[in-house]
Amino acid sequence: MQNEVVIAGFGGQGVLSAGQILAYSAMAEGFNVVWLPSYGPEMRGGTANCSVVVSDQPIASPIIPHPGAAIVMNNPSLERFGPAVKAGGIIIINTSLINIKCQRDDVTQINIGANQVAMDLGNGKAANMVILGAYVAATKAVSFDVLKATVREKFARKPQFEELNMRALDAGFELAGKQM
Repeated sequence: MQNEVVIAGFGGQGVLSAGQILAYSAMAEGFNVVWLPSYGPEMRGGTANCSVVVSDQPIASPIIPHPGAAIVMNNPSLERFGPAVKAGGIIIINTSLINIKCQRDDVTQINIGANQVAMDLGNGKAANMVILGAYVAATKAVSFDVLKATVREKFARKPQFEELNMRALDAGFELAGKQM
């Protein structure tokens, strides 16, 4: 078993954090993991992405030119990473910020208004957790319970954000489940 995903968006959207949480969740389950962040010199507003590979076998390379999935949080990310997803893969699209169409008919497209869902839950910064919940629902790359435990651990020092992030994960998981 091997799952590869590219998570991409603007800096400040939590794409690197989402990838790191996914990687830690996979490690907690005993999988081999690679997390490779990439970002520009800008702190917020520049481009950011990360690749996460989860496998039950040794991982030969952290570079994934044709991932099995892409999570795209903005238009430039869809334009860049959408075409790279291998046929039969999954593209999870943040429809709150993406107003262009994915022209692929050989992949599964899951449309989630992550920013709007997060705002409805009380804080737009949880959009990355909405989309991460959707990814786990679509791929089963890690156990949803382990993912939630990892998020609880990550926010242990900021308990005021724990409940919001749990609700965001649940919302994304449920929304993706309805589209599968």
